[in-house]
Amino acid sequence: MSRIRDRTEDLKDAVRQTALSLGYNESKLAAVLASFIIHKPRQRSAFTKAALKTLESIEALEQFMLKHRKDYVDLHRTTEQERDSIEHEVSTFIKACQEQIDILKNSINNEEANSKGWLGVRADATNADTIAHKHGVVLILSERLHSVTSQFDQLRAIRFQDVINRAMPRRKLQRKANSNSVDTSKSSTSELKEPDEFQPDRLRVQQQLLDDETRALQVELTSLLDAVQETETKMVEMSALNHLMSTHVLQQAQQIEVLYDQAVEATKNVELGNKELNQAIQRSFSCLASQKKLTTVMAAAKESNINFTNNQHACEPCRSFGQKCSHIVKKQRARFYIVRRCIAMLVCWRDRGES
Repeated sequence: MSRIRDRTEDLKDAVRQTALSLGYNESKLAAVLASFIIHKPRQRSAFTKAALKTLESIEALEQFMLKHRKDYVDLHRTTEQERDSIEHEVSTFIKACQEQIDILKNSINNEEANSKGWLGVRADATNADTIAHKHGVVLILSERLHSVTSQFDQLRAIRFQDVINRAMPRRKLQRKANSNSVDTSKSSTSELKEPDEFQPDRLRVQQQLLDDETRALQVELTSLLDAVQETETKMVEMSALNHLMSTHVLQQAQQIEVLYDQAVEATKNVELGNKELNQAIQRSFSCLASQKKLTTVMAAAKESNINFTNNQHACEPCRSFGQKCSHIVKKQRARFYIVRRCIAMLVCWRDRGES
């Protein structure tokens, strides 16, 4: 069996000689070899950039909470206004992070809807894996934000418990003031008791006071809850009424615009009607004048016809046909002139009426 020879070095030399013949120098060749060994980092997508930005925001929120934890919990370090400002800033941080996560969810849903082919079937399996990976990223960010918000809820519970504890002694003083009469009535019997018997009675009284205080707090909290629910329902009703009012205002605005357009169109129609009426009046006056002129012309023509007939009877019968025609033309010249003027007036009146 023949011995196997390693030809890797020969391949490297051949590649090197080919690269040098193609115009590559030593520096370019070294850069190409380095690119094969050390790959360039891939460009991040918009989703990855947004997810990393959201993660940075959540980490910044966590660092802010760790920094101001003692200031928020300890009552002697800061005032109520400062604690309220810290709580407001944390709430703003949480709201901004939640909005970023919602934007990522919407982008995933849009991409998933666009990736579906005909009849809702996915066209590419790699795209489905990418979408599943993005859903996992959004789930991790949501869990991280939930853990940070749960820590802040614990701090808020500690603060509210401290406020309740500070309010408890005042209520105890009021309860003790009411129970002074009972204590004075039992003072004579309590003096006769031994020290071992007095201690359980005192504990029993304190326990009873605590129970009464708890019941009072429960009643107060239930009343506050009822007031808050009533206020919430009123606000919802007010928002609904505001929405209805806005819709009615928009409808009225549209109706007002329609009425305005109709009024403008009506004014234009009235102006056109006035112009038509003026033209009709002028035409009626011209018709009356032309009728009067026509009647006068017809009367003149009738009179001239009568005169012509009289003159024709008076002519001598001895004249020739040519003399008779020339005589008739001379006699009827005025009549021809009147007829021509009447025809010209009628034609002018017709053209003016058509215009």
